[in-house]
Amino acid sequence: MSVNKVILVGRVGKPAEVRTAGESKVASFSLATTEKYKDSKTGEWKENTEWHNIVCWRNTAELAEKYVQKGMLLYIEGKLRTRSWDDKDGNKRYVTEIIADVLQFLEKKQDSQSAPAPAPDPQ
Repeated sequence: MSVNKVILVGRVGKPAEVRTAGESKVASFSLATTEKYKDSKTGEWKENTEWHNIVCWRNTAELAEKYVQKGMLLYIEGKLRTRSWDDKDGNKRYVTEIIADVLQFLEKKQDSQSAPAPAPDPQ
């Protein structure tokens, strides 16, 4: 048995970019998670920010297209996927992405519209 499960809570780095793959919509955006800790040697508070590549398919992609904005706080559940390709110079390139199954908005939009209710699990 194996498990591939990711849970993230973080802020959107850029609005979702949407494209079509066959007949399905695909949305992608970046999400920042920040860890704050106290340095044991200096006693200073430090921050470490990780950037994650988020990919949403079908209904979840449509939600991302309509509502995901830079700076929003999101809860995401999904799985890790690493893919590779050869660039134009023949070098092998890799990218690790989170394939989002669940996308929940944890705060309202800054403007007059409010964020939608949590997205239903597409399965």
